[in-house]
Amino acid sequence: MRVAMIGTGYVGLVSGACFADFGHVVTCIDKDPSKIERLERGEIPIFEPGLDDLVAANVREGRLFFTLDGAEAIRNADAVFIAVGTPTRRGDGHADLSYVHAAAEEIAGLIEGFTVIVTKSTVPVGTGDEVEAIIRKTNPQADFAVVSNPEFLREGAAIGDFKRPDRVVIGVDDIDSDTGSRAQKVMSELYRPLNLNESPLLFVGRRTSELIKYAANAFLAMKITFINEMADLCEAVGADVQQVARGIGLDKRIGSKFLHAGPGYGGSCFPKDTIALVRTAQQYGAPTKLIEATVEVNDARKKAMAERVAATLGTSVQGKTVALLGLTFKPNTDDMRDAPSLDIAPALIAAGAKVQAFDPEGMHEAAKLLPDVEMKDSAYDAVVGADAVVLVTEWDQFRALDLDRIKLLMKQPVLVDLRNIYRPEDMKSRGFRYMGIGRG
Repeated sequence: MRVAMIGTGYVGLVSGACFADFGHVVTCIDKDPSKIERLERGEIPIFEPGLDDLVAANVREGRLFFTLDGAEAIRNADAVFIAVGTPTRRGDGHADLSYVHAAAEEIAGLIEGFTVIVTKSTVPVGTGDEVEAIIRKTNPQADFAVVSNPEFLREGAAIGDFKRPDRVVIGVDDIDSDTGSRAQKVMSELYRPLNLNESPLLFVGRRTSELIKYAANAFLAMKITFINEMADLCEAVGADVQQVARGIGLDKRIGSKFLHAGPGYGGSCFPKDTIALVRTAQQYGAPTKLIEATVEVNDARKKAMAERVAATLGTSVQGKTVALLGLTFKPNTDDMRDAPSLDIAPALIAAGAKVQAFDPEGMHEAAKLLPDVEMKDSAYDAVVGADAVVLVTEWDQFRALDLDRIKLLMKQPVLVDLRNIYRPEDMKSRGFRYMGIGRG
């Protein structure tokens, strides 16, 4: 099948490359000339394990293309995907749909024959109705269907998530109508290669599909926030949050995933999606108090992490040097959006500390957002002369650091482990003053 993918950000590029690897012919479209030039040179603008090889292979096989002018690709497409950004709108917290609406207007004047327009971007309930209205107003004669197909890709594991998904959610308005039936056939054919993995295709109403995405992210955000609050309670009563998480996670009704205590969630999805869901619920007069509390607690938690450094030092951080290991919101990505480090570093600096840092992939972007942080070339360079080291992101290379070397390089051996990578007893035996999360 022929696919046009509008947007070459994280979702668009990964989805486009994976569809091409399924055997479809995919054209990825973007308005940014520098991004398209880089992609045509084989340079990947984001860090995602395996994506560079996947893109290169499908470009070489003639199944994946990149362009600034998507007119021809859209005209010839069986399905046009909208995979543009939906950032939080300034002032009110709602999702900014301006890019989605602009894409719909562009598509409307170009489609020929029956075309399925697929919203891949994360959008509030009712956005599919708005996209359909824009296209009908712009091109009343168009033969099309608007479908919701939310993504459930984890940064750092996106290719595996696309090719071996828990489920594929597809929202079609008027499922039993002729248009709905034709749309289902197109979507089923696009995802047919997943039949080998027996991945379920869940066909639902369009508004239901849009809400499923927000509900999933909000639930996972609540789960993270819950275990973080349990971690605080563990510290107060002398319990171990990792054992609590294991004890409840073995209950199949709860499950073990997203029960890792830490500095709070960040990234491209959870922060903006929880806020957008709260605003949508308020708009419809059905407030979501649990999600509202989740947002509030998570924001406060990230801001409070810097205080742990002073608590571990036993004094203020005024005049101290603090090393941050990890800056991105999670490992295996260069994504800095809403990363806890963006709260931790400024708070330390405001309290009078000098901050130096290292991240395997995120320092280029981090340097723009944290201009007062001194970026170093390695973890060992970052800890030289430090009064305290804060382990912020659980990159694999930080899991087995040469602790004896670290201790020699530091001014004093203090480690604040916000990801509970190391065992307190091991750190004590090596002469470190150590603080983890939720470990009594």
